[in-house]
Amino acid sequence: MCGAAMNLLLSFAPFFAFAVLIHLGYVEAALWAGALVAGALLLRDCLVLGRSFKILEVGTLALFAALALYTRATGQAWTIPSVRFVVDAGLLLIVLASLAVGRPFTLQYAREGAPREVWDNPRFLAINRSISLVWATAFAVLVLADAAMVYVPEIPRRLDIIATLLALVGAYKYTARATAQAEGSA
Repeated sequence: MCGAAMNLLLSFAPFFAFAVLIHLGYVEAALWAGALVAGALLLRDCLVLGRSFKILEVGTLALFAALALYTRATGQAWTIPSVRFVVDAGLLLIVLASLAVGRPFTLQYAREGAPREVWDNPRFLAINRSISLVWATAFAVLVLADAAMVYVPEIPRRLDIIATLLALVGAYKYTARATAQAEGSA
């Protein structure tokens, strides 16, 4: 599952590309970059590595492409906090949808690094549900921090940054710890 954890982190590359460009002030370019990186990851996984499509990567491509097209078509003038709010809310919805249909988004990554005989094991499924819930919680923190920046702009920006970093680092550490424990007990 350790390689799976790295693949999971790589699936967030479109959001990193988006974050870099958005903070340079290039809103539409940031949305297109997110879509392009998501598309490149899908092509890499499916065509080069022979892996299956993943809900997070497909959802990410759809999210960024739809927002980029909407921005282009309407001339929407996003502020950094408002576009981050919409993107982070979209990410949260992707993760919550995967949980709602009983297919936690982490399951597809975990199965790539686990033997087929554990795929339906209740413990394996429970670990993936808990990891996905932790990521959903982290993304909910991002959405709340973004909403605070949009609707209560007098809140210092550094509080948004601190909340975002703590949420993401916490989710990453939980994922690493949970996958290491799962590997140790297998």
